[in-house]
Amino acid sequence: MTRKIHPTTVIAAGAEIGDDVEIGPYTVIGPHVRIGDRTRIGAQVVIDGVTVIGEDNHILGQASLGGAPQDLSYKGEPTRLTIGDRNTIREFVTINRGTVKGGGITRIGSDCLLMACCHVAHDCHVGDRVIMGNNVLLAGHVEVGDRANISGAAAAHHFVSIGRMAYVGGLTRMVQDVPPFMILEGHPSRVRGVNQIGLQRAGIPDQQIEDLLGAFRALFRSGEPRRGVLQRLRESGANGCVAELVQHLENTEQGAKGRYRESLREEFMRAGRKLVLGEDA
Repeated sequence: MTRKIHPTTVIAAGAEIGDDVEIGPYTVIGPHVRIGDRTRIGAQVVIDGVTVIGEDNHILGQASLGGAPQDLSYKGEPTRLTIGDRNTIREFVTINRGTVKGGGITRIGSDCLLMACCHVAHDCHVGDRVIMGNNVLLAGHVEVGDRANISGAAAAHHFVSIGRMAYVGGLTRMVQDVPPFMILEGHPSRVRGVNQIGLQRAGIPDQQIEDLLGAFRALFRSGEPRRGVLQRLRESGANGCVAELVQHLENTEQGAKGRYRESLREEFMRAGRKLVLGEDA
């Protein structure tokens, strides 16, 4: 077991540091933090709260992970942050732990790249292989699907869901759910097309991409009422990526103001009270 920990690092009693971990100068690790093997942490990083970080992560200087949520309802409860494996978290990234009302936990998956100055607020759930460009801002309770790509300075409203393999252009303002597999861009934002390059890179079969192109034209360019198109696609036996797109859009219609997760507030509260406070539903 080998660790390279700079002598100016402050590690609180109770913190758990894995094998072959490197920690740079003036970094501060709180008492309830667990850091997995082979993770590299740069200078002047702060990791606090009930925070679990997996293996082989690279966290660069001045990042702040597991800080208290920026939410007035927070009263010091032991809410959580979990980060998976093999992520790169660049300079000045901030990720807050959860709130009781939001489920109690903020989650980052594995193999993600969070570029400099991103902010992930309380109770966000970020999937695997997500890329967030510089200065991307996620408000509380946002969900980001696997392999989504969010370009620089884009910002997501509370409770927005960003679908799997979606591509969001720079400076885009997301106030409603972002459909999976689509390109969203603008202010106000608009679905511009199918994320064909991202789908090809992910190994999605050509036929499914063709099916998505047809669904895109019907849903976003035909001028027909969306509910009717969704019903027709559902009744036609849509499968694969098109079925996932249809389900996502139907969920969005169930939510408030175009955000499905708005409809889950009570469910999040029950989950948070059970996880953090040990209360039964």
